[in-house]
Amino acid sequence: MLRLGPIAAAARRLPAGPCPGPLCLAGSRGSFARSWPPAGDRRPLFRQVRAAAAGGERVRVLKTPKGTRDHPPAQTALRDRLLSAVVSCFKRHGAAAIDTPVLELRETLMGKYGEDTKLIYELQDQGGELLALRYDLTVPFARYLAMNKVTNMKRYHVAKVYRRDNPATTRGRYREFYQCDFDIAGQFDPMIPDAECLKIVHEILSDLQLGDFIIKVNDRRILNGVFAVCGVPESKFIPACSTVDKLDKVPWEEVRSEMVGEKGLSPEAADRIGEYVQLHGGLDLIERLLQDPKLSQNKLAKEGLGDMKLLFEYLTLFGITEKISFDLSLARGLDYYTGVIFEAVLLHQENEHVEEAVSVGSVAGGGRYDGLVGMFDPKGRKVPCVGVSIGIERIFSILEQRLEVGDAGSALGKALGSKILFIRSLQLHSAEMLYKKDPKLLKQLQYCEDTGIPLAAIVGEQELADRVVKLRDVATREQVDIPREKLIDEIRRRLEP
Repeated sequence: MLRLGPIAAAARRLPAGPCPGPLCLAGSRGSFARSWPPAGDRRPLFRQVRAAAAGGERVRVLKTPKGTRDHPPAQTALRDRLLSAVVSCFKRHGAAAIDTPVLELRETLMGKYGEDTKLIYELQDQGGELLALRYDLTVPFARYLAMNKVTNMKRYHVAKVYRRDNPATTRGRYREFYQCDFDIAGQFDPMIPDAECLKIVHEILSDLQLGDFIIKVNDRRILNGVFAVCGVPESKFIPACSTVDKLDKVPWEEVRSEMVGEKGLSPEAADRIGEYVQLHGGLDLIERLLQDPKLSQNKLAKEGLGDMKLLFEYLTLFGITEKISFDLSLARGLDYYTGVIFEAVLLHQENEHVEEAVSVGSVAGGGRYDGLVGMFDPKGRKVPCVGVSIGIERIFSILEQRLEVGDAGSALGKALGSKILFIRSLQLHSAEMLYKKDPKLLKQLQYCEDTGIPLAAIVGEQELADRVVKLRDVATREQVDIPREKLIDEIRRRLEP
């Protein structure tokens, strides 16, 4: 006789009948149901189940915390391939991987992120230490350099970070998410490391074929020079900078209103700032600003414009200036940037199956932070650094939406028997099919992508009638009709090393 555990035994006593709630338990004796809400029940799951089975108590629906999510195997496989592509680029440029703790001392993180400091997840006192979850990978890297007295390094780091932000999952914004960072630390000739970081962004976005993109560049010294010549007190540079950083999301009128109403700038100063921060262009704009009667007299602005001109000369040699825009509205709100800053944005998502473009904001960003390491060094020794962070979550959200769009008019093997006979006729050990009578084409093609299957043989009603097979290259998505008697030879030809 099989002995039942207390939960299973209690479950046998549940009444049979239709399932009225979100969770159904089905067995040989019928269907048993309990719907699971109550809010505030923090007991372990097995205790909730036991109580529900024994006393008819309602158990709350389980879900992940706001701004987080689980990743099933298909999503994880896609993410792994995406991360692999990004890391491969980092390695090609000579970077080595490091890792740092997900926990940092609270004092390590505070005062580095401007207005975003409020988004840091602070933890309760842990045995005398005030801790926080890391907000990004840049500040921990600077702490690592100072702590280990490293003055020259090219590194990459892929890990999760945490922000107490308002999540927007459709735009790839979460409270827990991956960052993929590439940084160059050390004293080098001006703008060469900066140009390499921009080249890496260009390579990754081009290789991923996400659509048209632009990389905006600016320099904190130019921005500070603009604020100075427009009459902004130095104490208000950082607040003004964080307000300018909103120009890509809201019109200038709202930015101006915030500058005057919340940041305490005079209307005249705000208007003068507006004349500069709405400019964008290339080398011609840089040359024009170098001749500007006000900016040319400001030391910081003159240094920044000189380096920006040098940067564009290097980018011209790299052959990527057609994707670069010198944009004075780019500010990036983090306090630790000291020089060149940049941000990559997708311009448009062309997809005939989707009515609206995928709106995901920036997909990469970074800049120069020459003073951050010195903040952690006991003697204040500085290590110049520049780096870029690839927005993996936002890119992933684009790829996910693309996978959801399929050809609704297509059919892959309507007749299960025909598919089985077809698989047998191939006489290949590596042929697979999904274990469903009538699976959707998109799901099957997604399975091929997730598992690395290079070729898909599409056999619908028309193909069966014409005695052809539509052979699809999974990577390029090109497909061609092949006579069935020639299919094996064609597959072998394509798979030959």
